[in-house]
Amino acid sequence: MKGQVKFVDRDKSAFYTTLRENVDRYFSEKNISRNANGAMIFKTIVLMTMYLGPLAVISIFQPPFLADLILWSVMGFGLAGIGMSVMHDANHGAYSANETVNRILGHTLILLGGSVFNWKLQHNILHHTYTNITDYDEDIDNKLVLRFSPHTKAHWLHRFQKFYAIFFYGIMTLYWCTLKDFIQFSKYARNKVNTKTLGENIQKLSEIIAGKVLYFFIFFGIPLLAGIPFLEVLPGFIIMHFIAGIILTVVFQLAHTVEGTDHPMPDVNGNIENSWAIHQMNTTKNFSRKNKLISWYVGGLNFQIEHHLFTKVCHVHYPKIAPIVKKTAEEFGIPYMENDTFSTALRSHFSILQKFGRLPDLDTAIG
Repeated sequence: MKGQVKFVDRDKSAFYTTLRENVDRYFSEKNISRNANGAMIFKTIVLMTMYLGPLAVISIFQPPFLADLILWSVMGFGLAGIGMSVMHDANHGAYSANETVNRILGHTLILLGGSVFNWKLQHNILHHTYTNITDYDEDIDNKLVLRFSPHTKAHWLHRFQKFYAIFFYGIMTLYWCTLKDFIQFSKYARNKVNTKTLGENIQKLSEIIAGKVLYFFIFFGIPLLAGIPFLEVLPGFIIMHFIAGIILTVVFQLAHTVEGTDHPMPDVNGNIENSWAIHQMNTTKNFSRKNKLISWYVGGLNFQIEHHLFTKVCHVHYPKIAPIVKKTAEEFGIPYMENDTFSTALRSHFSILQKFGRLPDLDTAIG
């Protein structure tokens, strides 16, 4: 990781101050909490049941292999749903005003195969601070087989990425639960994103290893102990992750790697000539705001503008504060970008993959 990036608001915009006052007023006037409500708690129960219930059915009743695969597929949707709706809010401190609740629900990430420690460094710090800034935001930092930025080196393979991207999206969570956390842990220690002491890092690494052992015991050990052959468990496990990987990667990419979003680079002094909040507006795009089913399932990640500006607000409130954000942005002449439908956003994503897949000069405008 290079030197520290600084956001320099030379115009001293009052946008974010005004916006926070407007949103604060909404919660105050409605006399409601910014955190989870009854609907959110119900959704948490539904998604956890969708994820772990089929595993219990498989292990206890041992249905035919085809039925097994269907149940593993349901678990894939549950895995993605928990990742987007439950652990995501909890690890941002938005699920509850009680940090113990957030910590417990945040650690549902272990049940998804990931490390809370690494996730907070990558997502909460790098992605949310340096959104769409090459070499800082790891969500656009896949430089080997996928090109998500016009500022990363182009390879001949990238010209075909719009065709093969979906495969790599599918194996994302498989890579995550096996290798990614160890690679990230080493990388973050080297580049000082992880500032823990040696003793603290030994403890964190031990926790990551223990989490992996627990995870693989649950999803392999329990079915195997129940008498299900390994060669029946493995295909289901892969299908579960392939479904979850596609859902998670696509949903997150539809907010930032689409037509219209900026990919600014810091100047020689490490400055981004904008305020952090306006930077978020320029690099983020909503989709399907009016689709209640999508909003329910993706945990408000179709309201990424609101999420990036108010990470401590539970996503169940995004549909109500979105009009406030849009109106305030319009008053300050700041773009509020969105795709009306999921299909429009998906086409836009693959269009930008095609554009980035060409072999231009690194700083070619993305349009």
